[in-house]
Amino acid sequence: MGKTLLGISGSPRKHGNCELFIKDIFKLMGQGWELRMVRLPELDIKPCKACYQCLFDQKCPQEDDFLPVLDALARADAYVVAAPVYFLSANSSMKEFLDRGLQFYSLVDRLWGKPGVAVAIAGIEGKEGSGKRDVESFVKLTLGDLRGSAVVYGALPGEALLSDANRRIAEGLARALVDPSLRLAPRGPVCPLCGGDTFRLSSGGGAMCMLCSGSGSWQLENGDLAFHIEPGDHPLFLDKDAVNAHADWLRGMKGRFLARRSELKEVVKPYLGMGTYIESKKGKERG
Repeated sequence: MGKTLLGISGSPRKHGNCELFIKDIFKLMGQGWELRMVRLPELDIKPCKACYQCLFDQKCPQEDDFLPVLDALARADAYVVAAPVYFLSANSSMKEFLDRGLQFYSLVDRLWGKPGVAVAIAGIEGKEGSGKRDVESFVKLTLGDLRGSAVVYGALPGEALLSDANRRIAEGLARALVDPSLRLAPRGPVCPLCGGDTFRLSSGGGAMCMLCSGSGSWQLENGDLAFHIEPGDHPLFLDKDAVNAHADWLRGMKGRFLARRSELKEVVKPYLGMGTYIESKKGKERG
């Protein structure tokens, strides 16, 4: 039986650049693979209710399409994530899925280390904003092994496949999925913890990796920019033990809340009834 590649598209366009690029990568992976596709914008994925039930092996109260996608990801042998850049960040359907990520902790053993690659597709060169970091985060936060990522430019449907440079990117990502020794290394200075190449710099030589949130310093070494980053208190995906430790910390929130419930209620009281709310067209009320 062949292996399964799951293609996760964050584009509302059917057969647009994201979907076509995923399928091109699939074609280049060779024999022995079958492709399954997910179009996230077409699915009903509701916001997380922050009830924490899933952390305690209880059923999520949301009745929607999240679990079928998560199950498909857990079953897949590898995956490709592609999203268009809207207003300098990846399409919101990617974040909607990630916001339900507390449920990832029940599937750590099935998700951990799964080969994944990520593509951000921007219509104008240089206008990708945080798109690359966003799609990289999708693979990292779903606990995959990010073997490569890229920004691809193409605005019109199909335009992303007209460029020889883009086709070479697809070839490289396909090879990286099949062979871990061929993973694509980011160009330029990277975070020594996660390989991310997006940083927030502060005065005095401080630096924070915007992919893993580790912090440390930057400096010039032999004329090149170098980052020295250490993990924070709650690394989300740097190693499997850290993932499980963070899950345990989250589960402990229930006890911390119960211990301080009376105190917290007193904080809330003065703000009850303040302001007016815009209601949905369905007439649902917000309290």
